[in-house]
Amino acid sequence: MSKLKYESPVIKKMNAGLMNKFGTRTEYQPLKHIDGVAVKDMIAKYGSPLFVLSERKMRNNYQAALRAFKTRYPKVQFAWSYKTHYNNAVCNVYHQEGSWAEVVSGFEYQKALKNGVPGNKIIFNGPDKSIDELNEAIKNDSLIHIDHFDELYTLIELSEKAVKKPRVAIRVNMDTGIYPLWDRFGFNYENGTAWNAITKIVASGKLNLVGLHCHIGTYMLAPWAYATAASKLCDLAWHAKNQLNNPVQYIDLGGGFPSANTLKGAYLPGSDTVPHIEEFAEAIASTIIAYGFKPDELPLLILESGRALIDDAGYLLGTILANKRLSDGRRATILDFGVNMLFTSFWYDHKISPAQDFTHHSEDQVLYGPLCMNIDVIRESVNLPLLNKGDQVVVHKVGAYNMTQWMQFIAMRPNVIMIDMKGETHLIRQKETLQYLEMPEEMPLHLKEFKL
Repeated sequence: MSKLKYESPVIKKMNAGLMNKFGTRTEYQPLKHIDGVAVKDMIAKYGSPLFVLSERKMRNNYQAALRAFKTRYPKVQFAWSYKTHYNNAVCNVYHQEGSWAEVVSGFEYQKALKNGVPGNKIIFNGPDKSIDELNEAIKNDSLIHIDHFDELYTLIELSEKAVKKPRVAIRVNMDTGIYPLWDRFGFNYENGTAWNAITKIVASGKLNLVGLHCHIGTYMLAPWAYATAASKLCDLAWHAKNQLNNPVQYIDLGGGFPSANTLKGAYLPGSDTVPHIEEFAEAIASTIIAYGFKPDELPLLILESGRALIDDAGYLLGTILANKRLSDGRRATILDFGVNMLFTSFWYDHKISPAQDFTHHSEDQVLYGPLCMNIDVIRESVNLPLLNKGDQVVVHKVGAYNMTQWMQFIAMRPNVIMIDMKGETHLIRQKETLQYLEMPEEMPLHLKEFKL
């Protein structure tokens, strides 16, 4: 037997992070690969900063959510929320999984049609639908969710000339015990406005009332609030059937399910406080099933979740530009991306990981973006290893809203790539160029020349 090679002992510092009531936890480890692809290789090929999306994680999230609801309720349909992320490649991942489209503008409606979604599987929400957009939705047999009485009366008028009877639902706002109330959209349940809208639709004989819809909030942490919402929609559906002889085909509970991101000011990380999707499924499904509908009369349950299905499938890769000391002595690290690209940093404390091995000396620091504005703060205070100019970092859980709410301000928006199921990378949105940004501009003749 050969003698083993001697290796000298190594003492390694443990970085346990801050103490909380559950003890200590390690807050950072190097993240060198995403879905088996090296972070450094992606940055070398596509540049920094860079958004990365995991197709595998998106599909796994969707399948897990669908399984959670379908094992508890017999008729379930997801509709992908376009406002959460409307890159065509991303949308088509969810459409391939069986998701319909949920849109809130004519622009999103057109994207859904061009992606190949049948018109009768597009849900058209939102308070701003033009006459032309409503006519197109009627023509395509889309599900039009009415937001206010002016829209209701407009649809009744448009139906006079329509070949097809418009399929409509009403959006209902209500008191679910969560405050402040989301009562700016739709018709109120408690003051009778929702029931008034239902009776007007049925009495008109011009519209086909097929559904009821609500969206009670965003980043909701209370499954019981969805049970309350489901019960109130069931109450409206029950009365529509028994008093107006108008059975409702579906109940749409909207979205709002949280991801595991950590809200600013939260005592514990989101991974410790966010309910699992199965808790929401149990609360919603149990309420509808127990309400009293006959098994063959149970309405279709539609869900418009976006954030919970994609947030943790998105990453933002970036590079350290510089370090400095602030006047109060704090360490400040400047990154090559700012709040113009990472809009959710205004309400999340995003987890940030080094993308390479690092010294085990750590320090509390402020993470700034490169923008010339004082509010360009990615993290107000975070304990991280000492990172040097040229080092790279990975920001976690950035898949929702950042690539729909990002701004072209001071810096142009970067490449977006997707890692497919086989570990191959695909460019799904090219970085902006000056030529691209100036395409819509027009220069008046009298401003074309000047002398300095």
